[in-house]
Amino acid sequence: MPDKSVAVLGTGMAGFGAGHVLEAERAPFVCYDRNPYYGGHTRSFRYDSGFVFDEGGHISFTKDDHVRDVLAENVDGRHEQRRLPIDNLWHGRRIAHPVQCNLHGLPSELIVDVISDFVAACQSEPAPTDTYAQWLHATYGKTFAETFPIVYGRKYHTTTMDQLTTDWIGPRMYRPSLQDVLRGALGKAVDGAHYVDTFRYPSVGGFMTYLEPFAQRFELRLNHELIGVDTREKLLRFANGNVERYGAVISSIPLPELIPLIDGVPDDVLEAARKLAFTTAVLFNLGIDRVDLSETAITYFYDEDVIVSRVNLPHMFSPNNAPPGCGTIQAEVYFSDKYKPLRGRPEDLIERVVSDLRRCGFIRDSDSILLEDTAISRYANVIFDLDRAAALRTVHGFLDDVQIHYCGRYGNWDHAWTDQAFVSGEETARNVLNRI
Repeated sequence: MPDKSVAVLGTGMAGFGAGHVLEAERAPFVCYDRNPYYGGHTRSFRYDSGFVFDEGGHISFTKDDHVRDVLAENVDGRHEQRRLPIDNLWHGRRIAHPVQCNLHGLPSELIVDVISDFVAACQSEPAPTDTYAQWLHATYGKTFAETFPIVYGRKYHTTTMDQLTTDWIGPRMYRPSLQDVLRGALGKAVDGAHYVDTFRYPSVGGFMTYLEPFAQRFELRLNHELIGVDTREKLLRFANGNVERYGAVISSIPLPELIPLIDGVPDDVLEAARKLAFTTAVLFNLGIDRVDLSETAITYFYDEDVIVSRVNLPHMFSPNNAPPGCGTIQAEVYFSDKYKPLRGRPEDLIERVVSDLRRCGFIRDSDSILLEDTAISRYANVIFDLDRAAALRTVHGFLDDVQIHYCGRYGNWDHAWTDQAFVSGEETARNVLNRI
């Protein structure tokens, strides 16, 4: 590896975004990954039985024309493009998404309480919104906040909503007008209430297909687990015994894993990295001998006695994700080292997950489960808790000092979607090229 080469650590969207710019500028670079496969969290599970799942419900809904063009070119235009049907499940009721402007079908007394509290919240003096819990009460009112997002939030974020900031919300939580709430209560659709309208998805091979041309062109070194970084001598040490010199380094490695690998890292930086919280998703991939499992591709579960937080149905992203006549369900259950550690084996939860899906109507007693598998997504989402901002300033300040460039959801430690992660890698690569 030439001394002036750029070492790209990670081969997911962010790492390949960096590679895309480096390739275009004809800068020498090598992509490293500790796994025997590329793709990071955008990898796909391709089973011999013909079922295809991704590591989570990945779809491309970006409105960034540049990213849309890059991904479309990578699959030669062979992608599905369709609207995304989403709903919610609460006490056996299927409710259109988002719930806050689709109250029709809920118990009448609950609707009255939600609207009354919403009106009171709108008319109240501005209240503190430093935490997500405060924001929910101020935005939607007590009844809706405590019936829906606070319950789901505990399942998804693995902690209480008074432990979260509001930095991550952006367009993810729709803020309705009173007219929106009333229309939805009367059963009238509210247009534009969700940040995803239409999406694209590769026709064959799962979401990972978007990355295959990069993997074919870029120099990849898989099975390279990083175990040490010497920022003075600009050396990378790997578990397989290889030592590589770099001119610059771009990392999408999760910060809590990267920081302890750097030689001479100060104790306060190590402590800050340990405070960065994240969720781990246990994914349950199920292949069913029936296509009509649901009318929606994604469902959110609001009941506390249902272990599943969310399901996506990959065969509704592309019919080629399942054999003819078959359907797919990927169920997600969340844990976190900091707030809700995973105890025992993920396989031990399959029976509970299948039971919940039967109770909720996704699987019938007459169905045959043709595929049953589990996977762990160690870094599923960043938890925007009260420790995050200060700890991140410390960690990023140190990385800036030692000239380790970071990108992507787990380098920037944010809530970036796949397109944002790709652009983040591109921007970081441009910054690096401007310095070397």
